[in-house]
Amino acid sequence: MDLILRFSLNQDFNTMSATVKFINAKTGATTFEKAYSLSDKKRHPFLAHKIIVDINDNIGAPSIKWMEQSVLFARYIGAKKSEIVISDYTLSYQKIIVAGGLNIFPKWANSEQNAFYYTSYNGAEPTIYRYDLKTGARRSIISSSGMIVCSDVSQDGNKLLLTMAPKDQTDIYLYDLRSKKITKITEYSGIDVNGNFIDNDRRIAFVSDRLGNPDIFAQGIYDKSFEKLVYHGKNKNSISTFDNYIVYSSREAESEFGRNTFNLYLISTQTDYLRQLTATGENLYPRFANDSDTIMFIKQFGNQSALGIIRLNANKTYHFQLKTGKLQSIDW
Repeated sequence: MDLILRFSLNQDFNTMSATVKFINAKTGATTFEKAYSLSDKKRHPFLAHKIIVDINDNIGAPSIKWMEQSVLFARYIGAKKSEIVISDYTLSYQKIIVAGGLNIFPKWANSEQNAFYYTSYNGAEPTIYRYDLKTGARRSIISSSGMIVCSDVSQDGNKLLLTMAPKDQTDIYLYDLRSKKITKITEYSGIDVNGNFIDNDRRIAFVSDRLGNPDIFAQGIYDKSFEKLVYHGKNKNSISTFDNYIVYSSREAESEFGRNTFNLYLISTQTDYLRQLTATGENLYPRFANDSDTIMFIKQFGNQSALGIIRLNANKTYHFQLKTGKLQSIDW
């Protein structure tokens, strides 16, 4: 089909509205028409994304609703100083939510994206806070000496996977927000970090050096037996999960492109499926969108960084450079 998109924009001091028509150029028929409004015109990139998502749905193309998701990231702006920012996936819109001191590892609290958790290093002990975007209020969830990070949230939003080191040894814990009960999942005198729920929240995937080099393992929530999931490469450092899929970053020590090459790989927990997603550079901290076809990650180059988007079925990768600061971690 030959298709034409016509739109008109109107704006005043702070609001914006748009009227959109989608026309079949051969017949002249209007196949889609809709009016949109924004109460904060600074968020106009999200208006553009919403229009494209609706048009895409209208023609029956595969869903691109991931474009509507808000991105949450922490960025370093100086020594022991970082900010937590909300943006769209292109980084065109950015709003600083948490500032002052060292605030890192933000994690969305739910699929509605109306609250998030993050780690603050500004008190006597590292503390995880929950920040409510509707009210602007924050409350302390749990503190621990050493380190503490919220790496994943259960599907119902009631349980957190935490990496904690109360005795200088990192392990993965399950924290129930309703009962405030904390359960130690892993038991190993080494490094266990970055726990992510898999298999309908019945098991976790995590990074551990229990067999020598950092690698990816799986374990039941209440089962101490574990299994190795990856038999390719060495030095895995970050993972993300979606249903039965795991994406991870692996250091390519023998890479022809240099010792600091980190590539992304995709595997399934149900089969021996393995797919390499990147080929050069430092590609870190992958995160699935709300589907298994879109992955976000951090691309490091020198003292700068960019947000990368991989569209798996389209076999396309896009990069959006962060102009101020350096990306520390991301979520969406």
